[in-house]
Amino acid sequence: MTQDLPARMLRLLSLLQTRRTWSGTELAERLGVTLRTIRRDIDRLRDLGYPVEGTTGQAGGYRLAAGADLPPLLLDDEEAVAIAVALRTAASGVAGIEERAVRALAKLEQVLPVRLRHQVAAIQATTAPLPLPWSTGPTADPSTLATLAAACRDHELVAFTYETSSGEIGQRRVEPHALVAADPVWYLVAYDTEREQWRLFRVDRLTEPAPTGRRVTPRKLPARDAAVYVAERLAAAPARYTFHACVPADADTVRARTYSLPGRVRPLDDHTSTIDLAANNPRRIAEQLLAIDLGSEDTIHGTPELAPYLEQLGQRLLRAARALTRHDENGAEDR
Repeated sequence: MTQDLPARMLRLLSLLQTRRTWSGTELAERLGVTLRTIRRDIDRLRDLGYPVEGTTGQAGGYRLAAGADLPPLLLDDEEAVAIAVALRTAASGVAGIEERAVRALAKLEQVLPVRLRHQVAAIQATTAPLPLPWSTGPTADPSTLATLAAACRDHELVAFTYETSSGEIGQRRVEPHALVAADPVWYLVAYDTEREQWRLFRVDRLTEPAPTGRRVTPRKLPARDAAVYVAERLAAAPARYTFHACVPADADTVRARTYSLPGRVRPLDDHTSTIDLAANNPRRIAEQLLAIDLGSEDTIHGTPELAPYLEQLGQRLLRAARALTRHDENGAEDR
């Protein structure tokens, strides 16, 4: 379809794709033509099947609406390169995203100019992905994410089947608020209408999402935003092992070194903070403690059953230290 458009109309279509609404005057100034020419070009785009809507009044203008078919998307050079690189390094956490990204990339690279194809190839040839152990885990179904995202956008009640961490399966009916990606797990933040409370739902445990067709007035989330809400809920979740201590470092430094959720680290002053660690796997807490210096022993308390695991890790580190010391001493004698 785009090959039938003159250059000016291609520029017009590109502008309509970059912003929600344009006034006729703004478009005429951008393209250096009259309002009459803009109206004629808009009519031509409509004849070709592009769903361009027009409104009148002080806030009126033109916008490219959603249509039954996906229209050609116009990209500038930088946008095309950015999308191609992103497709080559498709995000994790979504089931099947790699295969879909490859299909989309094949279509894009087929029409990329040679100069841009070389740029994409150069970026790809000089970069390498590093799969990290904490970036792997349960994946969410893309069609489920799409359904939930649309329900969040439209403030539409949605029903689904959900399996809890204990294995219980049941039906839920919620007012969806937002999706939050907490690498690698996706969460749905929603108000459960039956339990009458805000809840977190892991998308990988959620199946058969079905919009109900009923739209509701959005409720006020009990947090600054959805990401903060998820962080607070995860930080407050019960765990088998806990550890508390006063740390001689500022809160930002402790959070960065231990990869802790914001609610787990609290400042006491500019140079001291408290940390509350919790996990079902004691190894996780042990690894976090290696990244920080602990203060006075009388500030430390937590789950007594955690002690043997910390002692075991300490013994391993001591053996490694002794081995290095012996190796250095032997080397000095040889010299």
